[in-house]
Order: sequence, then structure tokens, then C-alpha cells
Amino acid sequence: MTDTEIQELQSALDAIDPAMTDYQTWLEVGQGIKEAGGDVGMWDAWSARDGGRYHPGECEKKWNSFQSVGITKRTVFDLAYKNGWSWNTSDNHKEIGWNDQIGGDDYKVIDKGWIEVGDFKEPTDAAWDPIEDIRKYLSVIFAPEDIIGYNTKSLYDEKAQKWKPADKGNFDRPASYFLEQLAKAQKVEDVFLDYEHEAGAWIRFNPLDGQGVNNVNVREFRYALVESDNMPVAQQEAVIRELELPVAALLYSGGKSIHAIVHIDADSFPEYKKRVEYLYNVCKKNGMILDEQNKNPSRLSRMPGFERGSHKQFLIDTNIGKRNWQEWEEWIEGVNDDLPDIESLESDWNNLPPLNDELISGLLRQGHKMLISGPSKAGKSFLLIALTIAIAEGRPWLGHECAQGKVLYVNLELDKASCLHRFKDVYDREMLTPNNLNNIKIWNLRGKTVPMDKLAPKLIRRCQKEKYIAVIIDPIYKVITGDENSAEQMSKFCNQFDKIATEMNTAVIYCHHHSKGAQGGKRAMDRASGSGVFARDPDALLDLIELEVDDSIRNRKRKELEMETAIKWTPGFSLTGSDAKDYQKVMETYWTTARSFGTETQAEERMRGVARRSEQMTAWRVDATLREFAKPSQTDMWFDFPVHEMDTGILKDVVPESEMSPQEIGSKRNKSQNKKDKRKNDRQSKLNIVMGNLAISGIEEPTLKEVADQLQVSTKTVRSYIEESDEYTVIGGENGEPSRVGKSL
Repeated sequence: MTDTEIQELQSALDAIDPAMTDYQTWLEVGQGIKEAGGDVGMWDAWSARDGGRYHPGECEKKWNSFQSVGITKRTVFDLAYKNGWSWNTSDNHKEIGWNDQIGGDDYKVIDKGWIEVGDFKEPTDAAWDPIEDIRKYLSVIFAPEDIIGYNTKSLYDEKAQKWKPADKGNFDRPASYFLEQLAKAQKVEDVFLDYEHEAGAWIRFNPLDGQGVNNVNVREFRYALVESDNMPVAQQEAVIRELELPVAALLYSGGKSIHAIVHIDADSFPEYKKRVEYLYNVCKKNGMILDEQNKNPSRLSRMPGFERGSHKQFLIDTNIGKRNWQEWEEWIEGVNDDLPDIESLESDWNNLPPLNDELISGLLRQGHKMLISGPSKAGKSFLLIALTIAIAEGRPWLGHECAQGKVLYVNLELDKASCLHRFKDVYDREMLTPNNLNNIKIWNLRGKTVPMDKLAPKLIRRCQKEKYIAVIIDPIYKVITGDENSAEQMSKFCNQFDKIATEMNTAVIYCHHHSKGAQGGKRAMDRASGSGVFARDPDALLDLIELEVDDSIRNRKRKELEMETAIKWTPGFSLTGSDAKDYQKVMETYWTTARSFGTETQAEERMRGVARRSEQMTAWRVDATLREFAKPSQTDMWFDFPVHEMDTGILKDVVPESEMSPQEIGSKRNKSQNKKDKRKNDRQSKLNIVMGNLAISGIEEPTLKEVADQLQVSTKTVRSYIEESDEYTVIGGENGEPSRVGKSL
């Protein structure tokens, strides 16, 4: 045998529990191993797992006596397949398929080493009451008005060498009829007439419509049949009880198996099929090899109260296990929680596992989760695009170093063209050389989004081999599952991020918007819209809050930008030391150089552009709440479309409304309004002076350009002055004539 063949055979053996096999099957497994070229040690090691029946040396004795009788390794594989095994799905040999359940439960409930198997005994003739068995069975399984289908006529199939029902049987009378007849009967033949005692009798466990015995004639999908004859009868009963199956009636078939009539309680045939698949999957995972034909809702089962050869078809018990399907399913899901074992701190104390590497220095570790929350116009998407680029290129982001690697950007909001242009704009604006574009993958899902519980497994299936160190999802409101204000539903929603992080061993980073209304007085953890789960679930929360800046702050920023521009556009800029930081000297050098090169017009246009930028920029403070790291120092930045730039200290003394008392907020807004009113009055005063001077010069209705030249502003600015004025208005401007400023009527 090759190494691969040995691994395959061993994998199949691992899926078979020797404690759940009968003696003949145990021998066949040994013969299959020998015919495959395996050694006795493999069979012996497998047999030793059944501590209750294992005897040292027994395998070797049997091994030497084996003759070739057509049993091969296929016998072993078939037995393993029936237990849910597949060589493709064992170990790590299989890629996850499109329809596979990610991280699915194995539904193993039984600890084979602890299951108690009692003695199985048929009742004696004296102790057995066949009529009572039938009566009790009918009373438990059916309502009085239910139509029952049953068969007592049989024939012997020579080819199959077994007895079978001779026809469709009877299916036209209700349970109440049989209960009435049984109450008067002395023996079962008084009600069901003669039957072949070698064959026994059968009954359909779901009520019929009286028109036939096919699936379409099933009136209610109440029960399914669980039957397994691959283990001793006593073990079958022990497994059924250990699995807590919601069994309405448990009976011995008079042959190799016990029949369990299990509550399914389905409202429709599709639901019935789904639940039976689930039921069979659980049973197979716990060692029961089931006949797939038993899934049929109109299936015949053995009817208690009848003899079958030398055995009795008798009722073992009723109403055992869980009370109904729902209770049982919840129990199964509960005991299969996939949670790790409880461990002792002492065992790891001297050999602590290493912490995950840092993805974003001082903020986030690889494999962890981060949420960025903020209001509209904060540029959250651009911030995430910048982070994507920072990780791909291995460069800083918001002053924090980033590990370099592959990133998946899940775009849920923008069309493909807009998304790609944004990446190009950020690269260009930050003057970055795109050396590692192959590290950035984009999944454009606008118009194709699905809820997060559906998206997560699809994402994992597509990307599990890519080794992304970060998955960035922008924004999450597009994929929220459930009510975002429900803590329970949002906990389940956020669990999807855990699933992605765990299955892909990657960091998950996503953004969410603030709740509506003023955020003043709220903590960072309470600003994100919806349930507080959003803020408490991630390992890192970065919350953006806008800073209101006054004219003095904005003027300082404008001067900073003017100096940067002056230095950039002054050929051979020569100032050094403190002079290079002196605004007046830098600007003098800029204008002197421009005049010497004859580029004053271009220089003026640059500075007007700087003025416009400074007016349009917004100021932001990043409030970090971290699980793995100490709270970082204050991070302030400016959003200068399309990028965020770190502040140089201009904003450090600005106090956001979230840190103000209601009285301070009111006072601040009053002052702000007073300043706006003062600026408006100043503009109107300047406009009045200019209009008065022009009138003295004989120009009663000057053009917009004439007024703009006097005010040393643009014509657009003059229009804004006039819009605020009750005294002046814009007139003319038609047929190619210039617009003029005249008195309001």
C-alpha cells in the first residue's frame, strides 16, 4: 500500500466506531484491511477502541485464519460512508464547496465509552399482551379520526429470501374503529383477520386521506422511521435513548432492528424532507446506519402485537426522549456548540501562546476586528480606502505603521468605476507609487448584496486560500441582518465577522454610521447607530467626531497650507532653520521668486486654490476604544478631499461638543451665531462703502466685475454679498451684456 492509500484506509477506520459494530461486521473490517494490504496492527488498534469487547491477541488469531472470500477494502469504505465519511472531506484534503455549511456542527452526541447497554429481552408469552400493544400504539400515534393504513397479507420473495407485504393493504378506516374492535377482541385475528406468523404485520405511521398509500395521500407529516440493523438490538435501543430522539413509539421489529417512530411535526412535505435529512444526519454521525428508503412519509413500519417467526413484534416504550421536534432540535444544537474545552491556566502558565502580530501598530492585531464609526461627510470610505492602500503598500495610516500583505476590499455601495477612481485619486493625491497593486483585491457587490449571514460563507468559500491579512467591508448597513436596534439580532449579525476572522485567519474591518441627531454629550461607544453591540463587539473602535473650528483656527490652517505650497513651488527654496518656518519670510521668498520668473499670475491662482481648500476642509478627532492596547494619544486630522491628513497641532486645543456641558454647547453656538452676524455686517458695510464710492464717481449701477475689483474678491463672492443684502440686487446680464448691481425695489 502507498502512503496515501494507508492514510485513506485509516481515515475510513477513524469514522467507524468498533463499539457500534456486531461480530460479523468486526470480522469483515479485518478481512477488508488484510485484502487491501494492511497489517494486523491497523485492525488491532482500531478494535482496541472498543474497550468493552477488546481482547489482546484475538485479532492476530483471526487474521491468520482469514481466507479470500470476496471481502475487500470497499467493505470498510462502504461502512465509513454510511457514517457520513468521505475521503475528500477528511482532514484537509477538500476545498469547501458552494453548498457546504461553513464551520458546521458534527452533531456527535454519544460518548461511546460511557453509553450503557442493557440486556434486551423479549417478553414471555405469559407477560405479553398483543392486543394491549396494538391499542397503546394506535392511541399514542393516531388521533381517533385518523385514517390508518396497514398490511397483514404477505408473500415470500424467493429472490430476496424474505417476506413482503402482498399488496397495498387496508387504508379506509379510522383509528377509532380499531380501538373499538380491540376493546372487544380476544386475539389480534379478531380484528385484523388471519396473518402469516412467519411474516408478521406492517402499519403506516402517518395518517392517510383514505384514497391511497402514496406520499400524496399522507394527510399530516407527523413522524419518521428510524431503523438501524448494523448493531446489536440492545445497542440500538441504547443509542436511540442516548440521542434523546423525540420517540412517540419504540418497538421491536421481530428481526434485527428496533423501530423508532420519531416526531417530525412538519407542516408540509418540503419541511418534512428537510427535518428527516437533519434527523438522519444526526443518527448517522452517532453510528447508526439507516435505510434511506425509510425517509418516505408513507413508509410501512412493523406493527406491534404480531408474531414474526419465533419472535414477537412488541412495544418497548412510548413517549421517550424529548417531547417534540423543536425541543429535540434545540437540544442537539445546544450540545453541538463547537466550543473549545475548558483549560487550566496552570497548563499554559510557563508556555504562553504568542499574541497575534500587530496589523495596525498600537490599534489592531491580525485576526481581530475593528469598527470605524462616524457621521456622514466624514469621508469614512476614503479613510478605509487609504487603510487598504496602507496595508497593501506597508506604510503608515493615521500615524500608525501597518503590516504589509494582501487586502480584500468589499465594496457594497459604489459602482465599480467610482470605486476604482477613488483608489486612483487617493494614490495620486498622496503621491504614492503603486508598487503593490497585486496586494489589493476588490469585490464589487453594489446591486448584488445579500444579508451578512449569507454573504459571510460565500466570502469564505471564495477567499479562504488567498491568505488576506485584512478584509475591509464598506459599509455594513447594506448587509445588516435583522433590526439594528435589537441586541440579540445584532449579536448574531456581528458573529458573522467572527466567522470570517476565524475561518480565514484575517482581520475584519468595517464601518458604520452615527445615529441621527446631535452627538454632543455621548461617549464614542454610544454614537454608532443601533444597538450598543456594534461598539462593544469589535476589538478596536475608532469613532470620528467633527470639530467645529473658528476663523482663527481656519486661518492658521490656511497659512500652513500656503507655506507648504510656497515651499513646493519655489525653485531652489533656500531658507533654512527657523526662517524656513517663518510664515512672513517663506511667503516673501515665494512672491519674490514668482516676480523674478514672471509667474505671479500662476502664483496668485495657487494661493486662491489654497484659500478654497482651507475653507472646504473639515476637522476631525479620532476617539479610540481598544481591547488589546492602551488608549493612544489624541489623534486629530483634516479631511481634505479625498484624503485625511494628520493635524500638526492646530486642533489640539479644540474641544468637541461631546466633551462640553449643555450650557457650554449653548454658549458656543450663541458666540458662533454672533460671529456669523458680525461677518455678515462687515460684508454689508464693505459693499455699502464700495457702492457709495462708485456712485460719487458717477457709476450708479456698476458691473459685478467693477464691484469685485474694488472689494478685491471674485464676482461669485460679490453675488453672495448681494444675496445677503436687502438694499442691492443683480440686474441685467442678458443678451451678452454684463450683470450690474442696482438698488432693490
